Amino acid sequence: MLGTLVILGLALLFLNVWMYLQQPGMIFYPTRQLDATPRDWGLDYEDLRLQTTDGLRLHGWYLPHPGAKRVLLFFHGNAGNISHRGDSVAIFHRLGLNVLLFDYRGYGRSEGSPDEAGLAVDARAAWDYLHETRGFAPDQIILFGRSLGGAVATRLAAGVRPAALIVESTFSSARDMAARIIPLLSRLIVLRYRFNTADYIQQVTCPVLVIHSPEDDIIPFALGQKVYQAANEPKAFLTLRGDHNFGFVQSQPEYEQGLDRFLRQYLD
Repeated sequence: MLGTLVILGLALLFLNVWMYLQQPGMIFYPTRQLDATPRDWGLDYEDLRLQTTDGLRLHGWYLPHPGAKRVLLFFHGNAGNISHRGDSVAIFHRLGLNVLLFDYRGYGRSEGSPDEAGLAVDARAAWDYLHETRGFAPDQIILFGRSLGGAVATRLAAGVRPAALIVESTFSSARDMAARIIPLLSRLIVLRYRFNTADYIQQVTCPVLVIHSPEDDIIPFALGQKVYQAANEPKAFLTLRGDHNFGFVQSQPEYEQGLDRFLRQYLD
């Protein structure tokens, strides 16, 4: 019996070490090559380099909108890079917003390698650029995050006071996601990342819009509902249709109308 327990213990240790080392590749799917620029989307832009407090340079694009008083800070998901976000950016441009779109460390032309703490530092660098360099007041900055970007945006919102927070197709925590994907194994392994959106959002005091689709094929609808339930008032929920990656397109024009309604209700 003792020998069996030792073998099981060693197997569990080996599993945890192996899974710990594998987790970055399971969470982050960065692409280095840029496949387009905002000019390909028919939009003017400025090419930027943002400096982080730990010495990295991040690549981003600032897309001005004539006469816009507010800016949207865009946090993308865990795959690709900023060159794959043209459909989303076009929507926010039509809504009359300036947009800052940037790549996390390790994505696109940004230096470094991605990890949870690093993404939080990157988010703050983008916020500081808008506030300190561009001169936007906190109540002029809207945070938007899709999928993994929702966790990054929410963590930032918990530490600053933006005009509003919009999270789309986002999970409540890495632990909740693991429990859905690998129910038994998730109880046996140490998770390297937390991304605890549901905890962060309890500290957010600005208006919050949570967006999710019941047909989401990657992040369960119930996890988006959990994020919404944890949020403080004022808050709103917008139900999409369609899958995880293209639900916002498949839900047009209701998606864009819902965004516009939220922004007019709480920011005008």
